[in-house]
Amino acid sequence: MVHQVWGAAALVGLATVGLAAIARAQVPLQVVYPPDGHQTTAAQIFFIGTAAADQPVLLNGEPIDNRSEAGHFAPSRPLDLGPNTFTLTQGDQTLEITVTRVDSGSVLPETPGFAEGSLVPAVDLAYQPGDWVCLGAVAPAQATVTATLAGQTYTLLPQANRATLPPNSAVLTDQANPIATAGPSRYESCFMAETPATLGQPLYRLSQGGTTVTAEASGTVSILNPNAIEVVEVTAAAGVARTGPSTDYSRLTPLPQGTRARVTARQGDWLRLDYGGWIRASETEAVAGAGLPRSLIRGVTSRQVPGWTEILFPLQVPVPVTVQQDTDTFTLTLHNTVPQTDTIFVAAAALIGRLDWHPVLPDQAQYRIRLKTPQQWGYQLRYEGTTLVLSLRQPPPVQAAQPLAGTTILIDPGHGGEELGALGPDGTPEKTPNLDVSLLLQAALEARGARVIMTRTDDSFLGVNDRALQIAQDQPTLALSIHYNALPDSGDAENTAGIGAFWFHTQAHSLAQFLHDYLVVELDRPSYGVFWNNLALTRPHVAPSVLLELGFMINPNEFEWIVNPQEQARLVEVLAEGVELWVRQAAGE
Repeated sequence: MVHQVWGAAALVGLATVGLAAIARAQVPLQVVYPPDGHQTTAAQIFFIGTAAADQPVLLNGEPIDNRSEAGHFAPSRPLDLGPNTFTLTQGDQTLEITVTRVDSGSVLPETPGFAEGSLVPAVDLAYQPGDWVCLGAVAPAQATVTATLAGQTYTLLPQANRATLPPNSAVLTDQANPIATAGPSRYESCFMAETPATLGQPLYRLSQGGTTVTAEASGTVSILNPNAIEVVEVTAAAGVARTGPSTDYSRLTPLPQGTRARVTARQGDWLRLDYGGWIRASETEAVAGAGLPRSLIRGVTSRQVPGWTEILFPLQVPVPVTVQQDTDTFTLTLHNTVPQTDTIFVAAAALIGRLDWHPVLPDQAQYRIRLKTPQQWGYQLRYEGTTLVLSLRQPPPVQAAQPLAGTTILIDPGHGGEELGALGPDGTPEKTPNLDVSLLLQAALEARGARVIMTRTDDSFLGVNDRALQIAQDQPTLALSIHYNALPDSGDAENTAGIGAFWFHTQAHSLAQFLHDYLVVELDRPSYGVFWNNLALTRPHVAPSVLLELGFMINPNEFEWIVNPQEQARLVEVLAEGVELWVRQAAGE
């Protein structure tokens, strides 16, 4: 919500008001962020807004300094826990905004008891004999906490020396250091069960100051029968595998459709597969009567198809895979696979120098493909029956006169429709300069010979997963997602500015770094930095995919540069030139 107030001068007859007063009346005091009633865990908050440039703006009686020429502002102020009321004034205009700072950790009830939602497990879990099972709760300091499960009572100990990690977004504001634990204590006890059984729901007991409270965890604990073989098959086009049982955990190599694996644990709607990765049960289906999904592998061959080199790994059953890209190598690991390999033939190609392999005991086969060029242009993995097909993209042809001729570049103008993106101080939504610059970039790249695909050409909404799917389907030479930036509440909006670039796969790092450096130098802009980041628009691996943050919408001075049409045109020419230079360099002209 944009807070906007007109002063009484706006109601005065124009015939009796000077031109300066008219100008002032046309720029009401407004704050686009934060909205009134905003809640945050941050220790500070910034105020993004604008007002008449020739009059001071007061925030709780103190003048706001460092306003832009147009009158925009973005000061930060500290927050106390609980409600904080701020009053902004300019002349006879007044805005009042309340921001509530809430505790970032667990909150205990007023009377002795456990923090809401802290009892473990919160969902049903089932593990193998020999796995660690941990019980835990958040309770007041100096309490005695126990948990009873299947007739066994465990004493939970306070985890006093365990630091709290800030969210991943803290990297964006250089605040990623561990935080000393404060407030309620986390109590924990772990055990290793050896016998298959349904143990039930843990009953927790808290004793302190003569008061005893009991509560039951909402999830049940079970120990699986290791002799019962449960096999699932990945039904999603690319099963999202993770390092743990929630979306908080890091992504692993997506599992191609058809992959089979044994289930070794369950936690809520997540399955742990036999190679160690976790996947949502909804992306799989059970395979009735299946034996252990393990395979031998013998010969490996290759073939050429237009634009790609494909390497074929014939298997007995589709197994989980892991990929690792380095600058000039591509490593594929087949899990649950035992080699009986004596012969491999990879045809001579412009892309591949050599394929090396070795077994990783007891049940992995690892293939390291050494490439002839340091730049990789994309890959795909799929199963054709039980044969794994690894497709490696060949470099685009480069013509000296017009390096982008023969390339396809996908441009993704961020946000759109009801998805506004970040707001500038005057309420301009990020989606607008995203589209304006992207359309200019389309024309500039086409003038250099590229074929350009746009994810949107008007103010329409398209979800980020649909945009990523379009990259996978259209298979461009490279993909650029165009954005302008903002910060978490803990950031410094007034003093943070510059060009940022984001990449995920190694094959996209060179493009992200080059474009960032080129824009910073040629446009004489500040650098925000180059970040590895797990984003929907950096994850596509069919082509180098980069997300560019070309400036900060919330920085008062940089915002004026962002919306300046002449500066947009200059930005686009430099960006198109940078793309052309990078393609010429990376394709090895």
